[in-house]
Amino acid sequence: MLFSIPLLSFAATAIAAPASLAPRAGRLTAPAGCLTVGSSSTHKTVQAAVNALSTSSTTAQCIFIAKGTYKEQVYVQQLKSALTIYGETADTSSYTGNTVTITQGKSQDDVANNDLTATLRAHTTNLKVYNINLVNTRGQGSQALALSANAGKQGYYGCQFKGYQDTILAQDGAQVYAKSLIQGATDFIFGQKATAWFDGVDIRVLAASSGYITANGRDSSSNPSYYVINKSTIAAASGNTVKAGAYFLGRPWRNYARVVFQSTSMTNVINAAGWKIWNTGDERTDQVTFAEYANSGDGSKGTRASFSKKLSAAVSISTVLGSDYKNWVDAAYLS
Repeated sequence: MLFSIPLLSFAATAIAAPASLAPRAGRLTAPAGCLTVGSSSTHKTVQAAVNALSTSSTTAQCIFIAKGTYKEQVYVQQLKSALTIYGETADTSSYTGNTVTITQGKSQDDVANNDLTATLRAHTTNLKVYNINLVNTRGQGSQALALSANAGKQGYYGCQFKGYQDTILAQDGAQVYAKSLIQGATDFIFGQKATAWFDGVDIRVLAASSGYITANGRDSSSNPSYYVINKSTIAAASGNTVKAGAYFLGRPWRNYARVVFQSTSMTNVINAAGWKIWNTGDERTDQVTFAEYANSGDGSKGTRASFSKKLSAAVSISTVLGSDYKNWVDAAYLS
């Protein structure tokens, strides 16, 4: 269960609008007007830069993080402005050249709820994050988030999300994840109300006897929650040996769960049934929408679970994110 979090008191400082991104180019210095983070920068921690943002200005703000590993937890409260957070990289087009990592290891062994475990707790709308690795090092045994995405119009581009259980909480509003890496083992893309579009992402699974990629918590027919994984890949994480059939595309956290995988390449780590009940005696499959379209690879083959279906056409991005998605999504990262 998620609980409201008291807001922090932030210093008010007006920041110029961020410069436009040039995909497939380097970003080795801060765009004009950005607050900077790094050993030789004004702010030594990411949270210090976040704390320096204005909470009252409506002018777009930005933060540039210099290469390095930042061992901290970052909380971004609701702002009145758009915010862009850039990581230093020689190649903005994907996550492979990222040089900025934010990491910590909190889990629900330590705090009261999922949100409080996250490496990045993102509670502001109109947020863009580029080329940052978000890591939760807790490992097996407890919920431990890399990202808690708790607002709409959030976009994550060329990022890495690494955890074990509950890596990404896609909780509320319209969200996009593109050209990124998502890694975990148990229910590692989950949430209750968000409409989330995953485009060109590399989903990587860790060594485990069994695992689940998604756990959608849609609880009624009026709940907008919808996860679509589009033109992506599923395989064992680097350095991990995963037995054939160990993983499922998803299981229903709530009985109206709605998840689609489409045009996605799947290795044999995916079980022939594709989808799984929540638990024996508590199946939660009576109202689910678990569907696939035009997937490929050994993991796309086999007799799928009876409560899942094949689609006759792909789901459109506007169905998930709304017809106005181009107003806030960086389309340069879409397939």
